[in-house]
Amino acid sequence: MNFFSKILNFFWGKKKERDLKNLKEELNKIRVFEKKIHSISNEELREKTFYFKKYIKEKTKFISDKISLLQKKLISIYKKNKNYKVFSIEEIKKEKSILKELKILNYNLYKEEEKILLELLPEAFAVVKETAKRFKENKKIIVNSNKLDYLLSKSRSYLKLKKGKTIWKTKWSYSGKKCRWDMIHYDVQLIGGIVLHQGKIAEMYTGEGKTLVATLPIYLNALSGRGVHVVTVNEYLAKRDSEWMAPILEFHGITVDCIDLYSANSYFRRKAYEADVTYGTNNEFGFDYLRDNMVVSYKQLIQKELNYAIIDEVDSVLIDEARTPLIISSSSSSSSSPKINFSLFKTTIKKIINKQLYALNKFLNLARKKILFGNKEEGGVNLFKVYRGLPTYKPLIKFLGNKKIRNLLEETESFYMQENNKNMFRVDSDLYFIINEKNQTIEFSEKGMKFVSHEMKDPNFFRIPNIYNQINNLKKKKISNEKKIKNQIINNFSKKTNKIHTINQLIKAYTLFEKNRHYILIKNKVKIVDEQTGRILEGRRYSDGLHQALEAKENVNIENSNHSLANITLQNFFKMYNKISGMTGTAETEYEEFMKIYNLDVIIIPTNKPIIRKNYEDIFFKTKQEKYNAIIKKVIFFSKIEKRSVLVGTSSVEESEFISKLLNSRNIPNKVLNAKYSKKETNIIEKAGLSGRVTIATHMAGRGTDIKISEQVKKAGGLAIIGTERHYSRRIDRQLIGRSGRQGDPGSAQFFLSLEDDLMRIFGLASILEKFGKKEYLTGKLISNYIKLYQKQVEQTNFNIRKRLVEYDSIINEQRKYIYSIRKNSLNFTLSNVLISQMIFKIIDHLLSVNSSYKEFEDEIFKIFNLNLKNIINEKSFFSLKKEILLEKIYSLIRKNYNLIKINFFSKIEYIISYFIFSGKKNFLNLKFHFSNSNSKKKIIIKHDLNKNNAKNFYKVINKLENKIIIYYIDEIWKNHIKDMDDLILYSQNSVYDQKDPIIFYKKKAYELFKKFLFKINKSTIKYLFHCKMNDSFVFKTLAKRKKQEKQEKQEIRKILNEKN
Repeated sequence: MNFFSKILNFFWGKKKERDLKNLKEELNKIRVFEKKIHSISNEELREKTFYFKKYIKEKTKFISDKISLLQKKLISIYKKNKNYKVFSIEEIKKEKSILKELKILNYNLYKEEEKILLELLPEAFAVVKETAKRFKENKKIIVNSNKLDYLLSKSRSYLKLKKGKTIWKTKWSYSGKKCRWDMIHYDVQLIGGIVLHQGKIAEMYTGEGKTLVATLPIYLNALSGRGVHVVTVNEYLAKRDSEWMAPILEFHGITVDCIDLYSANSYFRRKAYEADVTYGTNNEFGFDYLRDNMVVSYKQLIQKELNYAIIDEVDSVLIDEARTPLIISSSSSSSSSPKINFSLFKTTIKKIINKQLYALNKFLNLARKKILFGNKEEGGVNLFKVYRGLPTYKPLIKFLGNKKIRNLLEETESFYMQENNKNMFRVDSDLYFIINEKNQTIEFSEKGMKFVSHEMKDPNFFRIPNIYNQINNLKKKKISNEKKIKNQIINNFSKKTNKIHTINQLIKAYTLFEKNRHYILIKNKVKIVDEQTGRILEGRRYSDGLHQALEAKENVNIENSNHSLANITLQNFFKMYNKISGMTGTAETEYEEFMKIYNLDVIIIPTNKPIIRKNYEDIFFKTKQEKYNAIIKKVIFFSKIEKRSVLVGTSSVEESEFISKLLNSRNIPNKVLNAKYSKKETNIIEKAGLSGRVTIATHMAGRGTDIKISEQVKKAGGLAIIGTERHYSRRIDRQLIGRSGRQGDPGSAQFFLSLEDDLMRIFGLASILEKFGKKEYLTGKLISNYIKLYQKQVEQTNFNIRKRLVEYDSIINEQRKYIYSIRKNSLNFTLSNVLISQMIFKIIDHLLSVNSSYKEFEDEIFKIFNLNLKNIINEKSFFSLKKEILLEKIYSLIRKNYNLIKINFFSKIEYIISYFIFSGKKNFLNLKFHFSNSNSKKKIIIKHDLNKNNAKNFYKVINKLENKIIIYYIDEIWKNHIKDMDDLILYSQNSVYDQKDPIIFYKKKAYELFKKFLFKINKSTIKYLFHCKMNDSFVFKTLAKRKKQEKQEKQEIRKILNEKN
């Protein structure tokens, strides 16, 4: 261990001591309340919750009163406008000032509540623990009934009402199993609960009861009424935990529900979010957020405030799944879609791969000959060509098993990487494409590009035209059909880049992505397998056409390219909560990432009982075949001789099935748990701890569930863990090891490795080869330390990638939050006047800022507001008056004009409504008003039901029109903006060649794009409304149609009656 590592460990050790000391002080406070609460009655225990809630309200009343007063002022501003007038500049400023003050007060209210909750923590935790204790010690608990008891009794089997009393049974079902409550919080679980409430990560070992720990901060934070979200990694755990923990919380009047029990956008899912505590999976919470920002009515909103989230398996959610965004998309069926290119181009890709393989075989044979005859230089070059062309080429891997050959390759690589790869072209010139396995990238060589261009019968296939120069030259020429030619240039550019992109994605799909490792096929569908967890990422597709490339590769139906309507990463979604905390057995190794990206401290909680599991040193073999033979022997020994249960952890679906076949050939019964059989996970894990049971699993094994071993297995030595390969992340290895040795159980863990494993091969461990000599295998701490060193390198690389992604994504996230807040306000049609007023103001302000020419300004005002400015403000006034005066003068005029437009609409609508009312057309009271605009294809239909609305409320028709137009343009323009931002990321990454920092370049351009995006929304919305016309003939046509239908119905009735007579 070097000096720097010792210093780090010293400070880390001191931090652990300090953390535990502070936590134990809080623990002592809880113990004091435990003694007091122990003697109170069940009724008094329940009353504690009502006391806590009342105490919070009283303590925060001074802030709540201020908020109520400001809200009344805000409502008075809205009412003053009679629901249809455009706001004056003074009113806009006043509303903005009140909203700013409200934001500060709401933040202060939250902070004050947090202080109070911290004050209540010891007593609240003692209440939860005492409840758990009484549920364990009694078969039933009888208390006076309350309103919630009455409601719960209709759907919960574990409580009954009888003569004003509620009988709570301490036995209930969860996940289809009956159980009797048998848990009381240990001290270490109380400590874990404190850490979670503090908004930190509690690292708790497997089997330490994290599900029970969560009940403590859940109860405490539910007292504020803001809601608690408990986030799990899969649907089974969300449903199980909500059913399992609910009675303990419901006993105290805390409502519990689970969103995964109900379909998206349903009434019941909305009710689930209204509960004090809501369980659910990370994906569903994220998707509900996106869906909420796509609804067209306030009533359709599902989620409440994002207040406090407790994330189970927090490392899986915030790190492993952080790089794959949640996307809601619509299928693109446009003719420009490159879907057809995947089918056409894959033949070319298969040809070039075969060409490359033929060349690599030739180079490898040549390398063998040259090395054999002592020409190491040429032999090394040919060897390096094969490595650059296909690092996973099996004949190459086998040849590199010789330590001298491995050394030669590394020496050659070092030579050609000198001076920033100055001479690398000499190696690459004979290849068709070059693969960088470490960075997972691939690029065509000159030779490869020539081959593809020839196959495509286009010598300029890879040559992208300079679109900017073409458009600038077009502008200089000033030709009549400029717009048409410009569109043609853009269209040609798009087609060209799509073709190149398709070729690049296909070559990636064929060379970098392996079936049964990166993805699997289920019912002719390509399903992504999460490399970290081994689970299928349901509902997710690789972006940028990569998924379509894989579909083409596997000869399944190629789905249309998706157009992203809304997206968000889990990183940014959870960062929107007021507070988040997490639980996991493996967070320590990712401490830096949790702190830097999420500002989450990691606290390691001691185990309740000492760990007695035996962790053996890794065993190294030269080849995979030798390794697998040793694994099979070990499995047979553990399961057949020692009668222990065995869990074999594999790196891929393919490997798990291969080992299963090897065991089957030796007549060793086994169960396979991988992405293909994820639905059987619960049943497999339940029986995995039985004597002689062998379970083969990918990294998903038992994530969130415990493998409970039988007494026979305990006596035999516990669960034996066998790892077939070290993962790139130490954390994933620790998760596998952590399946054994829970709650002081015996057990063992050992990894079996070979020099053909990916980690060994990619990092070229020639130094290990030298240690083999004539030995069959190697073991020892020195070699294990080598592995940890390389794992740390990979972890750091992956962290840097995720950190960079966060830097990019945080920019679009800020834009997303801003636009979604506007969209949410627009759902409330009574606020449409405010938004329209702000839009008009911002448009005028922008036009005054960017237009130095009076003529340009005048033209824009006419185009947008349908207003001739000449008669009001002449050119002289435009240049002489201050901007603020001009702004106010023009705004007042446009405001007046728009109010007149609305009054004109009101007159027409009032006439139509009056006609229907006074003519007694009771069957035609659900009216439809049609609006259109000659400048836009969008047609708006507003329904107005006179049975539900007062006749005088005709202004609502226009409010709804404004509301619909705002939402329509936000959605349409945002959809295109997402694509522009994605394109900007790719463009900014190329700016590195111009000696620019890509992220700084991206931030600057993203800001400019966002300003244009906002102006486009404002301009499109206002332009539509100022040029809008109402087609009232539709209403009367509908009336005539209905009259005709009614007449026909009456005639048919008379006919039937006449026939009967």
